[in-house]
Amino acid sequence: MELLDVFKALSNETRLLIMQWLKEPETHFPKPHSGDIHEDGVCVSDIHKKVGLSQSTVSLYLSMLQNAGLIKAKRIGQYTYYKRDEENIRKMMELLSREL
Repeated sequence: MELLDVFKALSNETRLLIMQWLKEPETHFPKPHSGDIHEDGVCVSDIHKKVGLSQSTVSLYLSMLQNAGLIKAKRIGQYTYYKRDEENIRKMMELLSREL
């Protein structure tokens, strides 16, 4: 995990909001039709609806967050679900504490 990638990913207000929403997904997104929102994550279509930007922009934002190690993707059928990678976030916080 590179701190610069993390900072770049979080330097956009919408990407930062996505991270905040995914911290408490049950508060910010509709209950999933099946599965567990904490286990599986939030469907990309629900994130897209909440963000209100084009699908390609939302996909790019999610890709940036994933490449920075902040979120994980899980494919279920034709949909992709996203959730925070709490372990990587913890490691990033420890690295930040040591480096700065």
